Amino acid sequence: MQLLTLPPSPALATSIRATAQVFEDPKSQALLAHLQQVAPSDASVLIIGETGTGKELVARHIHNLSARRNRPFVAVNCGAFSESLVEAELFGHEKGAFTGALSAKAGWFEEANGGTLFLDEIGDLPMAIQVKLLRVLQEREVVRLGSRKSIPIDVRVLAATNVQLEKAINAGHFREDLYYRLDVVNLELSPLRDRPGDILPLTRHFINAYSQRLGYGDITISKEAELKLRSYSWPGNIRELENVIHHTLLICRNGVIERDDLRLSNMRIERQDDYHSQVDDCAEALLDRAFQKLFDQQAGALHEKVEDALMRAAYRFSHYNQVHTAALLGLSRNVTRTRLIKMGELAVNKRRPAENIQGERLVQLSI
Repeated sequence: MQLLTLPPSPALATSIRATAQVFEDPKSQALLAHLQQVAPSDASVLIIGETGTGKELVARHIHNLSARRNRPFVAVNCGAFSESLVEAELFGHEKGAFTGALSAKAGWFEEANGGTLFLDEIGDLPMAIQVKLLRVLQEREVVRLGSRKSIPIDVRVLAATNVQLEKAINAGHFREDLYYRLDVVNLELSPLRDRPGDILPLTRHFINAYSQRLGYGDITISKEAELKLRSYSWPGNIRELENVIHHTLLICRNGVIERDDLRLSNMRIERQDDYHSQVDDCAEALLDRAFQKLFDQQAGALHEKVEDALMRAAYRFSHYNQVHTAALLGLSRNVTRTRLIKMGELAVNKRRPAENIQGERLVQLSI
């Protein structure tokens, strides 16, 4: 299993970043193959994905697979600095450049010279700084705040965002020329709910990591608990999964994680920048919630129950017309009729209540 982890840091305890990444799901394996192809070059890379999907881990892996692997890797959150300080942080400043600048200081570009600079949440940069960043990328030199002297740099820039920059461009919040400068290579990280094959490998990693940290022995997880983890939507992605496992280990008993030990959030996060149709997502979300309720009830013969419910709903929607029901479901009329008879919805000698007799006659005439 290909496992990526962040270097240990006290700041990770309160961070929303993902601390581990695996590539077991087919979508993740395709991403890894693409990543391995582009990593050896010096091309700029734009990494797109929701918060907690592991964008920094992917950036670090690109750096480690490149010729710059033995040079600095510097990660900067562009949204962590005030607008008045972000220029000095990125490009450096001279003594006296602003109030409190008691000495000269190199910026993050200089710190990363010869290596890789990872600019997280690039969409949060003010427009004025975007102009200066574009110039740095074009000229490959920086000018410290309060100075007129340019300093040559050799830095590969990897940028990340959790928003669609195309929409930000249309709204006038992001420069189109900077976007194309950064988007030489585009890597899109799927949210955890769309790569279910990664959920259990990540779960086992976090179980092992926190078991060792807590001084526990071997911890196992029941099949019911695994099913609950795989069927959850994970709005907080990998970081939420890590927090769930950490909490679960604190309350589980006898070295086994049971289904009821997993405390999953009922909060639904509305995302302004979705990657799919909102209508399709809404329908899928409704189905997911319905299935989740069935799983929670641990009802048997779920496949047959779901098929029956779908058939009844389609039959009602089609006003009890077998032909229309069959067309709606993509089935033959014979299969539909046989299923309706088996379910008791259609019988030769069966009559509906008095108020539906006229409707039944109309249905029979229509078929």
